[in-house]
Amino acid sequence: MSKTFDIDEELKKLPAQPGVYLMHNELGEVIYVGKAIKLKNRVRQYFQSKKNKTAKIVKMVENIDWFEYIITDSEMEALVLECNLIKEYRPRYNTMLMDDKGYPFIRVTVNEMYPRVYLSRTMKKDNSRYFGPYTSSYAVKETLELLHKLFKIRTCNRVLPRDCGKERPCLNFHMEQCMAPCRGCVTKEEYGANIDKILKFLSGDFKEILSDLEEKMQLASDNLEFEEAIRYRDLLTSVRHVAEKQKITDSGAQDERDIIACAVLGRDAVVQVFFVRDGKLLGRDHYHMECEEGTKKAEILENFIKQYYAGTPYIPRELMIGEEIADAEMIERWLTAKRGHKLSIVIPKKGEKVRLMELAETNAKNILKQDREKNRRQEQQTRGAVKEIEDLIGINGIVRMEAFDISNISGFESVGSMVVFENGAPKKNDYRKFRIRTVSGPDDYASMQEVLGRRFEHGLREQEEGGDKFAVFPDVIMMDGGKGQVHVAEQVLEELGLDIPVCGMVKDDHHNTRGLYYHDEEIPIDRHSEGFHLITRIQDEAHRFAITYHRGLHTRNSIHSVLAEIPGVGPKREKALMRRFENMDALRAASVEDIASIDEFNIRSAEQVYEFLHKNDAKTEG
Repeated sequence: MSKTFDIDEELKKLPAQPGVYLMHNELGEVIYVGKAIKLKNRVRQYFQSKKNKTAKIVKMVENIDWFEYIITDSEMEALVLECNLIKEYRPRYNTMLMDDKGYPFIRVTVNEMYPRVYLSRTMKKDNSRYFGPYTSSYAVKETLELLHKLFKIRTCNRVLPRDCGKERPCLNFHMEQCMAPCRGCVTKEEYGANIDKILKFLSGDFKEILSDLEEKMQLASDNLEFEEAIRYRDLLTSVRHVAEKQKITDSGAQDERDIIACAVLGRDAVVQVFFVRDGKLLGRDHYHMECEEGTKKAEILENFIKQYYAGTPYIPRELMIGEEIADAEMIERWLTAKRGHKLSIVIPKKGEKVRLMELAETNAKNILKQDREKNRRQEQQTRGAVKEIEDLIGINGIVRMEAFDISNISGFESVGSMVVFENGAPKKNDYRKFRIRTVSGPDDYASMQEVLGRRFEHGLREQEEGGDKFAVFPDVIMMDGGKGQVHVAEQVLEELGLDIPVCGMVKDDHHNTRGLYYHDEEIPIDRHSEGFHLITRIQDEAHRFAITYHRGLHTRNSIHSVLAEIPGVGPKREKALMRRFENMDALRAASVEDIASIDEFNIRSAEQVYEFLHKNDAKTEG
């Protein structure tokens, strides 16, 4: 225990008031957060007899070095503060919600003169209209895409009418997918009429839109404008699809509830939630909870409800659970205040509701079982595979593995790649690319010598001067090749005074991995083992990363050589074109309007680019 903190003395000072308490270990870390109606009674209970205490509480108390508390005006205030502190500190002995999922809304900024319609992850009190939440982000994006096609509303962030006429209209205007209020091409009233139609659509009223599209399709067909008729037909199909698929949630609905069930196995728990809206099962989702061994379902459910509904912007009329929870009444009051309407927590007793609860529990058990099996397989494919490699080459404690490869297609500008695997899984943030500077032509050994030298010289400097790009060294280096490549790596390390094991990944005549080369000896490996599969993945990843980088350079150089010949295209415009178009095919396929929509271009300069790229088209056709 801390010498300056006498727990017995501090327990005597506890007030008989509501509040939140934080338990700390000897390192000062918050290991548990709780709330109390009377701090004096609740906190004392932890330090009394072990009788009737769970193993989790006993273990937690053994790790308490000191505690602190915050007095609140009410138990409700304590509940809210407890939720916030748990989210902030993520204490070890609190049952924690592992997932950070959120459901999207569609936001209509009706408070703006020219409103926008877009996806939002939060619902704020900002005078906008919100629709949702939706259980599928894809469904939201599909709906938004349809709305922009139908009503041609803006997607930009320009402040209108302040910014009207200051900039050219964006590409959406040229593609006839925006009415361009930024150029004054539409009145406020005309634009507002389309927003009104959108609000009806999002409220579930599709009749007017369907009728309008059918009328326009028929008129185009009568006028023999078949392409236009096909366009309206496709829009009709999209509207019907969205109308059937998209379920909109109305906060005033009477029959709306979340059905919450959980399954527990050891330290792992899964909470399954069914979302029922307007009497229909709208969707479902599951959430992982981390808990101590022996935690009861009721505690898991209570912690889930506190943590999940503290963060989600939408709260239904009813929460249905399968276990009695201790703070049900207080949570009801809290969520009722948060929701603005009455919320009830109920336990079903009979009929269809019981069957739905049983179904949710069955789903939770299945997901937990599947996840444990999945985790077991992943463990075999990662740490298990690393252990097999350790046993093969006689090295213990391998965590970080680095592999290197060289790419030089037809002698063009050699490049090197470095990929990193930690605990058998790729760590892509640590991947590095190298452009070969000192070697001309396809000399893999000399190129590899340069790459390794630069990697570890840079690492040594960072270890002395500070830095994090190369400072961490591997436990083993995996070279794509046999004796020659291994000796190149060993020579570089010896010159730098580094002692890092180097292992070659040897391939046969058909370019397939056949074994490992270590300490001047080739070690065969079982082709069906997880260790073999990991080595293959490392080789393939190093090769893929090098090839991708090489092709990217080749493409950029090809574009550069062409763009340099175009009149009126200097370095600034060249960079702008290379940012917009990933290759020459994409640039050639672009229209004058596409090119002119880039900030650095106007219509004349765009026409020059277009004419240059298509100057041979007429000759080819002739």
